[in-house]
Amino acid sequence: MEDDRETYTVDEALVALGFGNFQVYVLIYAGMGWVSEAMEMMLLSFVGSAVQSVWGLSSHEESLITSIVFAGMLVGAYSWGIVSDVYGRRKGFLITATITFAAGFLSAFSPNLVVLIVFRGLVGVGLGGGPVLSSWFLEFIPAPQRGTWMVVFSSFWTLGTVLEASIAWFIMPRLGWRWLLAVSALPSSLLLLFYRMTPESPRYLCMRGRTSDALAVLEKIARVNGRKLPSGKLVSENHIELRETSNVSEDTELLPPREKDNTSPEYIGSQESSNGISLLAMLVSPELVRSTLLLWMVFFGNAFAYYGLVLLTTELNNHHNRCIQKELSSANHQQVNYRDIFITSFAEFPGLVLSAAIVDRLGRKLSMAAMFFLSFIFLLPLVVHQPQSLTTGLLFGSRVCITATFTILYIYAPELYPTSVRTTGVGVASSVGRIGGIVCPLVAVGLIHGCKQSVAIFLFESIIFVSGVCVWLLPFETGGLELSNSLSSEKQNIPLQL
Repeated sequence: MEDDRETYTVDEALVALGFGNFQVYVLIYAGMGWVSEAMEMMLLSFVGSAVQSVWGLSSHEESLITSIVFAGMLVGAYSWGIVSDVYGRRKGFLITATITFAAGFLSAFSPNLVVLIVFRGLVGVGLGGGPVLSSWFLEFIPAPQRGTWMVVFSSFWTLGTVLEASIAWFIMPRLGWRWLLAVSALPSSLLLLFYRMTPESPRYLCMRGRTSDALAVLEKIARVNGRKLPSGKLVSENHIELRETSNVSEDTELLPPREKDNTSPEYIGSQESSNGISLLAMLVSPELVRSTLLLWMVFFGNAFAYYGLVLLTTELNNHHNRCIQKELSSANHQQVNYRDIFITSFAEFPGLVLSAAIVDRLGRKLSMAAMFFLSFIFLLPLVVHQPQSLTTGLLFGSRVCITATFTILYIYAPELYPTSVRTTGVGVASSVGRIGGIVCPLVAVGLIHGCKQSVAIFLFESIIFVSGVCVWLLPFETGGLELSNSLSSEKQNIPLQL
């Protein structure tokens, strides 16, 4: 009979293999997906005002072009999280990349507003799969290095925003918004081009009882990294838990009574992810309900603040902040100050550096809370009109902080959930965040256009402050912990951090 020294888990194998060339490839592939999503989101800052001037749209119609993308992301984030937990991470991001590329490229040929809204909504559905890629990458990283490498992964988002601002600065005055839409869709096609080379997550395979497939992936990582796997047999976390206790695990309590007698790890793994309803039930189970509800609030506030700041940068730098009403013309979108938007997009680089510096030293929770409250301070002077240079500087500072919270949140959230519901949990939380994205254009565009800047900023301030408080109330810190596979191991983590 085997003892503990003759077996090892996926976490132990990843620590032994280290972060090497294999993980670099996974980082580049997942990062390209993050670049693609960032570009599609950043272009919303430019397309709305350009289409408004060309087609003579109202402020409400302009806001709808942005809001429909977030509505699609709300649907997609929920759907693709379940798909990837049931059918695998690879299938999840294959579908999302296909939809994002096809709908994004075709939207450049939209003949009218209705067609444009339909295609942009489909783009949003595809973009909702972003958490699948981040969870997939996370599951290849050794536990001691997760914080650092997830910050590096987040730098691809920053690269995407700066790249999109640069492309828009060049394309919009010369070729127009249709070319911007077409060019911005191209990065998604690279995900499809290299898809066949991507491996499935060994952690997901092990959780599903496919330990031989997981071992094959780990052996490939070992060959590419030039390292050796631990001696012994690969086992799932569930296997170890079942050997250490004769009690029924918390996971099996979620199953109907007639199914509880089968306690093999393969059975538990398959039943935990059997359908969307059971996955959602696990998110609001007693072990996870507090984490889930607070995480939803933080995702909502973070998305509202981040995308709102992106839109405010456009709106407060195109003369609406002085409430100067001008006749629309075919060149109206050139009122947008592309230079200032380009400058504020660079705020994400110091945001990344700041998050990298504090995420492991201060911990996930303290880092996020501090950044939310600093962002609150930077935005406060904008309750009243400020000179353009000061406005740009304050938006720059606030965006540094919100970028840091955005980065750390996408490190913390996947660490918070067990493997069996990880992409579903992050996906649903992300979809709740998209509601913030749906609402924020109505604030950033509608209120600013209506000469109500003070009301708009006050609303932003309130949501940012509440988000910071919710971070403090999250139940435990995840820094340095191994990723859990099941609710029982998740529950064991909580007392360690209280």
